[in-house]
Amino acid sequence: MFQFCTVAMITPFKEGKLDEAGIRKNVEYYVEKGVEGILIAGTTGESPTLNAEEFKRLTVIVEETARKRVRTMLNIGTNSTEKSLKNLSVANSSGVDAVLAITPYYNKPNRSGMKEHYSQIAKETDLPIYIYNVPSRTGINIDVNLVAELRTEHRNIAGIKEAAGNIDRVSEMASSIDADFEILSGDDTLTLPSMAVGAKGVISVSANIIPSEISQMTRAFSMDETSRAKDIHLKYFCLTKLLFIETNPVPVKTAMRMMGMPSGELRLPLGEMSEKNKALLKKELENLNLI
Repeated sequence: MFQFCTVAMITPFKEGKLDEAGIRKNVEYYVEKGVEGILIAGTTGESPTLNAEEFKRLTVIVEETARKRVRTMLNIGTNSTEKSLKNLSVANSSGVDAVLAITPYYNKPNRSGMKEHYSQIAKETDLPIYIYNVPSRTGINIDVNLVAELRTEHRNIAGIKEAAGNIDRVSEMASSIDADFEILSGDDTLTLPSMAVGAKGVISVSANIIPSEISQMTRAFSMDETSRAKDIHLKYFCLTKLLFIETNPVPVKTAMRMMGMPSGELRLPLGEMSEKNKALLKKELENLNLI
């Protein structure tokens, strides 16, 4: 369902509020450039700093603008099952095509708690659910066997955004979970290696600025045009690394600002990119003729 390229969209802010015009402009850009999906309110979208009203309004704006031309996914996950279920109620009534649910962060749930968390989410929706595993952010790594168990017990647990930086995990899931379970790379630099061992695509930060290229790369690989896919991967590899030289989404919002795209403010506690790293990013954007 979310094969190829889904952009983990940023959330533009202006004067402390949602930049609604900027959001609409970016969605139109993603659609025009050929992404297959849009992730709303992910980590790249600064979801921890969105209040409940902004979360709902952002979802409405994206849905209104996308108009079913691409698939949409809403990140409903928090480190509270109750809060996640409240977010899920927004998803259930909004028209999005799927939900993403991050593993609960900071509280580091044990196996039984993790299983019950996802089980409760699965029971409260008919939407496809994608687990989001990103231990560098959450401090917890969901066990591959538990992912397989959840998939067996709840068929609407449709896939996983895998951002542990471990290709072996992708191989383990691809070999132990049914072929319809969608493994999506959550690490831009590992998209191509992940697809080589079973991932179906990527939820991409880089696609905010090079959406067409990321979509082309994932599609090329799926059509056995591996040389073309590799060429795209290598061409943009340095840029992709630089987009994570500081905490995401600081570099990508900085890059979008340099490119004249709606990016807006970073919300505290995220601060501006260092001048040294900003210079490195600007140089690479110039090398690629993006600015």
